[in-house]
Amino acid sequence: FYIPCAMEARFRFALPWVLATASAFALIPPSLGAQTPVPAKPTVAEAIAFIESAEKELSASSIDLQKAAWIEETYITDDTVDLLAHANDRAIARQTELIHEAQRFEGLDLPADVKRKFELLKLGIGLPAPSDPALRSEATAKAASLDAAYGRGRYCPPGAKDEQCLGIDQLDVKMAESRDPKELAAMWAGWHQVGVPMRGDYARLAELSNKGARELGYADTGALWRSQYDMTPDQFQAEIERLWTQVEPLYRELHTYVRHKLVERYGDAARRPDGLIPAHLLGNMWAQEWGNGYDVVAPTASPLPYDLGAILKARNTDSVKLVHYGEGFYTSLGFDALPDSFWKRSMLSHPRDRDVVCHASAWDIDNERDVRIKACFNPTADDFVTVHHELGHNYYQMAYRNQPFFFRDGANDGFHEAIGDAIALNVTPDYLKKLGLIDQVPPPSSDIPLLLHTALDKIAFLPFGLLVDKWRWEVFSGEVKPEEYESAWWKLREKYQGIAPPVARSATDFDPGAKYHIPGNVPYMRYFLARVYQFQFYRAMCQASGYKGPLNRCSVFGSKEAGARLNAMLELGRSKPWPEALKAMTGSDKADASAIVEYFQPLLDWLKEQNKGQTEGWKLPANPLQ
Repeated sequence: FYIPCAMEARFRFALPWVLATASAFALIPPSLGAQTPVPAKPTVAEAIAFIESAEKELSASSIDLQKAAWIEETYITDDTVDLLAHANDRAIARQTELIHEAQRFEGLDLPADVKRKFELLKLGIGLPAPSDPALRSEATAKAASLDAAYGRGRYCPPGAKDEQCLGIDQLDVKMAESRDPKELAAMWAGWHQVGVPMRGDYARLAELSNKGARELGYADTGALWRSQYDMTPDQFQAEIERLWTQVEPLYRELHTYVRHKLVERYGDAARRPDGLIPAHLLGNMWAQEWGNGYDVVAPTASPLPYDLGAILKARNTDSVKLVHYGEGFYTSLGFDALPDSFWKRSMLSHPRDRDVVCHASAWDIDNERDVRIKACFNPTADDFVTVHHELGHNYYQMAYRNQPFFFRDGANDGFHEAIGDAIALNVTPDYLKKLGLIDQVPPPSSDIPLLLHTALDKIAFLPFGLLVDKWRWEVFSGEVKPEEYESAWWKLREKYQGIAPPVARSATDFDPGAKYHIPGNVPYMRYFLARVYQFQFYRAMCQASGYKGPLNRCSVFGSKEAGARLNAMLELGRSKPWPEALKAMTGSDKADASAIVEYFQPLLDWLKEQNKGQTEGWKLPANPLQ
């Protein structure tokens, strides 16, 4: 998740635009003895003046909103929640006004860049809300309340005192380390209770958001979100399914292998007649990435050649040092060091004195160089990778800072997620040796365990990345009613992931609320797209660096040529449709998952061999809540 340049505004009027459009109405000669004022047809010059004024206003006001959001997530109190709600209310109100005012310029033959800015003005509203002030205020209050409810969430084991209750950051560690199925099931069920009180508020927020989206001319909020990809909502849905079909065979082979290994380890706790995998056994609260359970499924004949987490702990690597490792990769490519303000203002570990949202995110406060990270880092292999990912957002933000305000964003939101992930793919043995974290680069015979470990995160995530927004699209469209939220959630998880809940669920549960991006109102398809784009970006950087050899062993650390190729795309921001930005980086204007298959081909061949005699895939149960 990252916090993009917010396209919201605080102030009600923009004087330059008022002056520029003062001549928008003219008096026609008297007709039948009366003078009737009629609106003159707007001009291209007036449209340009309007959008430039709106851009200036939104750029200034976004800073206030970003600061309010930063404080709310790093210091959760009733006051900060209220302040954010009011800031969002003002911002959404003003942006909604601007969107409606901009409609009078529709139909004009505008320059391409101006036309794009008008479109981005409309699409930049992440939470569409009704124009009615009371309903809009209700929507922003619901959004802030849901975000805070997640941040305050705790699981209290039976008989535990308040200080023994666990937040999601602590549960993440325990879920990764525990191998006791009963303890894992208890933690899973305990955390998922955080969603139960959210269901009613979420249903109301969806209703209000839809009303706002329809006022802007979209069928619903999901259609608005899908319109942000330089294609129609239907075309985007087809694009997503096309990409999924490219990678689904690899996922099914991985699922078959992992399921067999889990049954070997956990017996009846993992065995189901339908072939679904119980969600609590995969080392992650949402079963979205499985790398934490590598030791359970690892090939005994080929152990991992090193344990990066253990190495970091042994070296007493704190959160600041962890981030310095990531910064060093970017500077090796020719990028600047992080500004001093980054180190002064970021939240890199969990404060002891207050509630915070620990979910890692990257922030651009002032659309210039006040970039930050908010996270609760620990010296783990996962967080080592996460640092490289989050800094990708920050370096993207700094690269496009010279673009006009509307273009200060990723080519699409999947690009923003993919940049850091592409860099993180460079966390290879060769890179770790150059950092002095390992003594020697393991031979090619060690590639299978390394590829398997990577696939447990990268490939296992793909269906989850796909289904979160597919569920929301169904909610927004009205296909799924509030009483069906839970069953629809698990139908999709079973269909795409082959995952089942470890304990029975009912319509009163709201497991989507236990995933930050649902109460946080963060679109999720960006993460699926990022899994595809990152391998395309990575392959392109490897080619630019002159690397020859198996794709999975490439690291461009130190390659100024790879850095120049990357920066050429980053500087474009959102000034061009994403296919053009993709072509600047990769030479192709089409999203293509073939780089994923190329990267994991040795593992795919190995999995097919391991899975001989096993039943591939799973059956869908009649009741998804069991």
